[in-house]
Amino acid sequence: MAKTPRFTTQGKTADGSGDVPGQDSQGSPDSQSPAETKHPVDQGMPPLKLFTTGLQHVAAMYAGVVAPPLVVGAAVGLSPTELAFLTGASLFLAGIVTLLQTLGFWKIGSRLPFVNGATFAAVAPMLAIAKSSGPEDTLPVIFGATMVAAALGFVIAPFFSKLIRFFPPVVTGSVITLIGVSLMPVSFNWAMGGDEKSPHYGDFANIGMAGLTLVIVLVLRRFTTGFMKQIAVLIGLVIGTLIAIPVGITDFTAVTESDPVGFPTPFHFGAPQFAIPAIVSMCVVMLVSMTESTADMLALGEVVDRPADRKTIAGGLRADMLGSALSPFFNGFMCSAFAQNIGLVAMTRIRSRYVVATGGGILILLGLSPMAAGLVASVPQPVLGGAGVVLFGSVAASGIQTLMKADLSKDNNVLIVGTALAVGLIPIAAPDFYHAFPDSAKIILDSGISTGCVTAIVLNLVFNHLGRSRRDEEVVAHPMEPGEGISYERDEPDPVPGTDKAPA
Repeated sequence: MAKTPRFTTQGKTADGSGDVPGQDSQGSPDSQSPAETKHPVDQGMPPLKLFTTGLQHVAAMYAGVVAPPLVVGAAVGLSPTELAFLTGASLFLAGIVTLLQTLGFWKIGSRLPFVNGATFAAVAPMLAIAKSSGPEDTLPVIFGATMVAAALGFVIAPFFSKLIRFFPPVVTGSVITLIGVSLMPVSFNWAMGGDEKSPHYGDFANIGMAGLTLVIVLVLRRFTTGFMKQIAVLIGLVIGTLIAIPVGITDFTAVTESDPVGFPTPFHFGAPQFAIPAIVSMCVVMLVSMTESTADMLALGEVVDRPADRKTIAGGLRADMLGSALSPFFNGFMCSAFAQNIGLVAMTRIRSRYVVATGGGILILLGLSPMAAGLVASVPQPVLGGAGVVLFGSVAASGIQTLMKADLSKDNNVLIVGTALAVGLIPIAAPDFYHAFPDSAKIILDSGISTGCVTAIVLNLVFNHLGRSRRDEEVVAHPMEPGEGISYERDEPDPVPGTDKAPA
């Protein structure tokens, strides 16, 4: 982990890698203006480098931020032009929330190089809402539920860090794994063409294009490095779309019928509607989203050598929830952190939050161009399906990585993970399992993420908290620490193997 440069008498950092800000080449202190002694997170960069490195962050998260509107828009049956509008709104809101996070104001924003956008966690619940609502009511119901859930999240943000002890890796890992697994059927549907009523649904041309796109992405990830490797999914989408043109499965209507410049019209799809089951489902998503963002802030704080304290986490969660509350006004969805950009910060060692803020500005400009958003919406669904296998599979793999931090040698934790995954997979493995339940209940039950998350939280409380001694609770208290025997109150020697007592 990189450390903040220390001043030496030789004009070098402690590791000898370069000149120390505030000293000349002979080691004599110069004027040392405040800007030159700032933490790397708060340091600016030349305009050209700001733009290029900011664009790199946009490229790393672009496919992820446009996936939720593409999935939900297709499920609702939006036209290519309307789908382009929804995609542009998602880009615009991602830029707004990213600026809230990186620049911040008052007690809002983590002020870390934090990229935000529409969260994957909301996709499955929104698809469940689409099944229970008419096509014309789905988006208004989603927007109303998002506004209520985000407003509640904004209020509880300062207290959430105190509750994080109830979201250890055994819970968060199960939920993140379910997010990825729950979205895999979406990528398979895309690969087959996306429209079950089409005579070409599932034919060789569609599946062949999906397979080719998948191979392109995998080859790029294997044989390229640096920036090219980071944008392998984006390049795969571009190459796949170009190859799909002569195959005859592309539709550029959204580009030809869209304006070069346009602003996301508030409540374009209708005034928000407030349905209790949908609100409950989105409140679960809100808790999942806040948990993910908290974990990401803790990880990013370590990467940039500015550990995230409770104040930072509270500010970051407020930014998430404020952005999520504003999103429905401009036809956007609930927002959360993008973990893939943390990897980009770690790889490039560029820690300035102004780089990511520049990326947020680029996202806003893209969102204000319906034609640019239409170009994204014109990517054939089989091509999206091939890339989606990698994209959604990576989310599931991220959940498995989180589960590795849990102590799965304990039977209780194995039971929690197994039961949560089983309950969460019911809507995928047996889509008609809840067919006899009321439609209002199916909005929640048909979301494997919501039911799996609730199951994991409740079982973790029952097996790892209720009825345990104070010291037992301390062992499982912190969500980011793997293993056992961790106490945050006092240090004690480890027990002697084969006994219940510590050595004298």
